[in-house]
Amino acid sequence: MLAAGAAAASGCTRLPPAEAEQSATPSAAAVPAAAPRVPVPGGALTAIPGPGTHLALTVDDGASAEVVGAYIRFARDTGARFTFFVTAAFESWSTHRAALRPLVDSGQIQLANHTWDHPGLTTISHTAMAEQFTRSKQFLLNTYGVDGTPFYRPPFGYHNAVVDAVAADHGYTVPTLWYGSLSDSGLITEEYLLQCARTWFNAQAIVIGHANHPPVTQVYGQLLDIIRERGLSLVTLNDVFRT
Repeated sequence: MLAAGAAAASGCTRLPPAEAEQSATPSAAAVPAAAPRVPVPGGALTAIPGPGTHLALTVDDGASAEVVGAYIRFARDTGARFTFFVTAAFESWSTHRAALRPLVDSGQIQLANHTWDHPGLTTISHTAMAEQFTRSKQFLLNTYGVDGTPFYRPPFGYHNAVVDAVAADHGYTVPTLWYGSLSDSGLITEEYLLQCARTWFNAQAIVIGHANHPPVTQVYGQLLDIIRERGLSLVTLNDVFRT
């Protein structure tokens, strides 16, 4: 499905280690084709199983209110569908509640749990882990009327059986990782981000991006061009998985 050797060639991140804004015109590539939802496979989720033309863009963190706002405008302007993995301590999620809530209510944007303040879950106590899920879950419920279950993304991709068990105790039964990355958790160039998109925007892929730094806000049009040229449709996790 995805070229395993592409990461080495491009320098873009593949699997996690054991772990002026550009306007875009609406595109059919942003609307998912109707298809039956599939069961969530066992274990950590890294791709959409089976044949198809879906692309699940999943956007983490939210350290920048500017970037979160730009992603919201991107969705509103183009019909793009994607999943935010919310790090709930960031103020951007409260700042943009009024703009984001209607998109969550309609299902165009899905929210999932990326913990309260992004610790490495394998390095903290059972009690501290539980608090990470409890606080973020309560924030999502209070602010957006959803709790993000059953999908959670462990910060840095670090999880184990203990972490998964604690997450499941709070309803987060699906650890969601990724196959390819836009590599933008830190500041990178627009050119490098697009190189990563060209590498990993492929059918049935789960790709991770981040709402932390401005370069992605400058290339939404080019990202949609890649999606359209490859005949892909952006989907939320709920669009494709039956839970």
